[in-house]
This record gives sequence, structure tokens and C-alpha cells, in this order.
Amino acid sequence: MTDPIERLIAAATQADGVGPVSEQTALALRHGAEPVTAHRAGELAGFAYADGDSAELVVAPGQRRRGVGSELLAGLIQRDAAGRIWAHGRLPAADAFAERHGYLPDRVLWQLRRPAAEAPELPLPPGVALRPFVVGQDEQAWLRVNRRAFAHHPDQGRMTLADLQAREAEPWFDPAGFLLAIAQGELIGFHWTKIHPDGMGEIYVLGLDPTAQGTGLAKPLAVAGLASLRKRGAPEVLLYVDDSNTPAMRLYEKLGFREYRADVQFVPKS
Repeated sequence: MTDPIERLIAAATQADGVGPVSEQTALALRHGAEPVTAHRAGELAGFAYADGDSAELVVAPGQRRRGVGSELLAGLIQRDAAGRIWAHGRLPAADAFAERHGYLPDRVLWQLRRPAAEAPELPLPPGVALRPFVVGQDEQAWLRVNRRAFAHHPDQGRMTLADLQAREAEPWFDPAGFLLAIAQGELIGFHWTKIHPDGMGEIYVLGLDPTAQGTGLAKPLAVAGLASLRKRGAPEVLLYVDDSNTPAMRLYEKLGFREYRADVQFVPKS
């Protein structure tokens, strides 16, 4: 990621109170992906990046309402990459931009939060044990279960080995907080946790192989990850979940999570 893009992301985050791009986009830009850019007076005024048909646009705070966003959207359309656009934080300006350009809200991704207070330990189903992820050993098994667990998820289910290895190289990655549920020598579920630079904990990904769904594994696996985050000093825990994922929303509500903010994906009006 180039310094001007990093500075623009930081400025937008400070102005809006929420980061303007996803982790996937930030990683792609850091590893040399080429965004659509717009300049004013020789300075970077905004950029847009699309991963598949899902895109994000960022306009410098001092350049808003000056046609920069429209220019970036036109650039995405030229790349045939403007099918879905994410807006983080559900800001009124993003809603207005989407409406003005013929986009409607289609998908809501909630960020939920709860204090990292102690939660009662729950027993795992018979024959299931937890162990930490081993770098260089567990990647293929995890990718297989992740694909099966998120087969209908437009983002998580398509993670590749390169995506996983990029995260393994991040400063926050800690295999001790990447818990694998093993039964009869096979991976059947996982709880990948993350601690942000500010100390905030995250249920990064919690997934079960379809063969393990309905076995009572989800809740004790979730609690085990919460315990791991608490032991590593996280004062609060966040997670992201689609509002259409009713079973997951119910699970997290039972664990004390509450709605904090929403990210919205817009699609063109038909």
C-alpha cells in the first residue's frame, strides 16, 4: 500500500469514526493491488478498489461533494467492477451517494460487541478436543472446512491459501488464539480470534463443518474463544455477522453481544 493511500485511509477514519475499507482490501492494497484513483491539484483525492464484484470507495474528507466519488464510480464501471459497493458505518452521506447513483441497500453486516467478562465454561461434545492451529501443518484442512462451513458466504467461503498466509504474516496473528476442534483426528470446527493493536478482541471467524452442525459444538467453541481473548487481556470483544444469519445472531445474543454498528452493501437498482 502506498503512503498516500495509507494517509487517505487514516484521514477518512478520523473524520468518520470508522475505517473506510475492509481488512481484505487493506491487505490487497498493501500487497500491490492497483486501485482506481482520482486526483485534485496533484494530490490523491480518493480511490476505489474492487475484489471480484464487491467494491469500496474512499474520498478524502476535504474533497467530498466535489465529484470525486462519481469519478471513482465511473472508473469502477469501466472495469466492470461496480456491481456491489460497501459502505462502512452506515453514514448518511454514503446512503445519499448510493441513492443518487441508483444503488439500493442489499446486505447488512452487523458489528456486535460485548465486554470480555468471564463466561461460564461449557463442555465440548463427547469425543471433541481443542488444540491451537499449527502454521505449516493445518492450512489445507482449515481451508477445506472453511469452504464447507461458508459455502454460501460471498466473502469468507472463497478464502485461498494466499489469503490465509497473508494473515499469518500480520503482526496480530497468534496461533495460540486460533482454536481447532478435532474429532477422530479430523478438523470439524474452529474459532479464530484476533487482538487488535488497541487491545480490542475479535471473534475473527467461527465455523463448523456441516457434519458438526447441530451437535452442540457452536456455543462451547464460541465460549472457548472468548476465554482465550480474556486471558490475553482483551477488555472488549467484537465480531461481524450478516443480519440474515439468524442462527448466528441468536447464538451471539445469548452470549451477551449487542449491535454496535452496521456496514451496508449496495447494489444497482434493477
